[in-house]
Amino acid sequence: MCAMITRIKKALLIAGIALCPSLVMAQADVHFSQFYETSILRNPSLVGIFSNDFKLGAYYRNQWSSISNPFITMSAYGEARVPIGHFSNDYLSFGLLGYSDKAGSLQQTITSVYPAINFSKSLNSEKNRYLSVGFTAGYTQHSFDKSNATTNAQYQGGHYDPNNPTFENFTNNKMTMWDIGAGINYNTSSGDNNEVTYILGLSGYHLTQPSFSYFETPGVTHNMRWNVNGAIGFSVRDNMSVQLHTNFALQGTYMESVTGALFTVSEKGGGERPEYALTAGCFYRLFDAVIPVVKLKYKRTAVAMSYDVNTSTLKQASKLQGGYEITFSITGDFINKTGILKKTVCPKF
Repeated sequence: MCAMITRIKKALLIAGIALCPSLVMAQADVHFSQFYETSILRNPSLVGIFSNDFKLGAYYRNQWSSISNPFITMSAYGEARVPIGHFSNDYLSFGLLGYSDKAGSLQQTITSVYPAINFSKSLNSEKNRYLSVGFTAGYTQHSFDKSNATTNAQYQGGHYDPNNPTFENFTNNKMTMWDIGAGINYNTSSGDNNEVTYILGLSGYHLTQPSFSYFETPGVTHNMRWNVNGAIGFSVRDNMSVQLHTNFALQGTYMESVTGALFTVSEKGGGERPEYALTAGCFYRLFDAVIPVVKLKYKRTAVAMSYDVNTSTLKQASKLQGGYEITFSITGDFINKTGILKKTVCPKF
């Protein structure tokens, strides 16, 4: 009897996840455990805040495969920055990110494209001290496979029969929307060699609260999302450094808080840009998951992997298996840099 009850509870949980993706996504946007790699989705004023001229990357996330059809998110992006004028350290950054998210048995798919622009004003010619303001405007399409939908009407006498009518009228399985986001970010450094860096930012998304309904129901809008980001980076030794990251997001009734640290050991005597580096760390998503991370960087190429160890009430069904995430990035500098581009002061993150 207990085993049967357990199976019933698990079946109901899976059904809830499968049947309610639109409700879940109405409350929360896609998210990554390695949030510090997702500038455009976290705060557009973080675009270009790194120590090279350009960066290309990709993400892959697979979640909840232990209890349902997996929730899979894939993304690719590019960022670049260029100086402004010949007598200042100000610069403009440009970015472009696209992602596809597929969730649950209904295969609800979200496809988005987000271009972004960021202006960083130098507040000190000798220190990495910048005030940045960024904007993004995205196009998003939501869709689902209505042939996979199941309803209460199809359960007769305690048994599910797919041949029973659903009594639902799915006239539209797609919806599109335009999105606007903006953010502000302050970063500075201290020490003779700028060895300590601080970053603090605030951003908002879905500022126009676009319509969010497959049935074009009046008054159903996408909740605005507010995001606060912070980080501190400092050197322990010549070839050892630590980064502390935190990120807080609030969207409707949904809240997410993630905090953790990354410890990096690089090639001895490698200077500012060592040939190789190994990073390990751990993050905690409040009331949800512990997230170990490992990252390997060789020259300008980096690969990282993290895994969500589920600690929420869902762990009884997930058996602690949340999901894994893989990120890949390449950084570089423009060829034949001259003038201000060659001497631009930039943050170390």
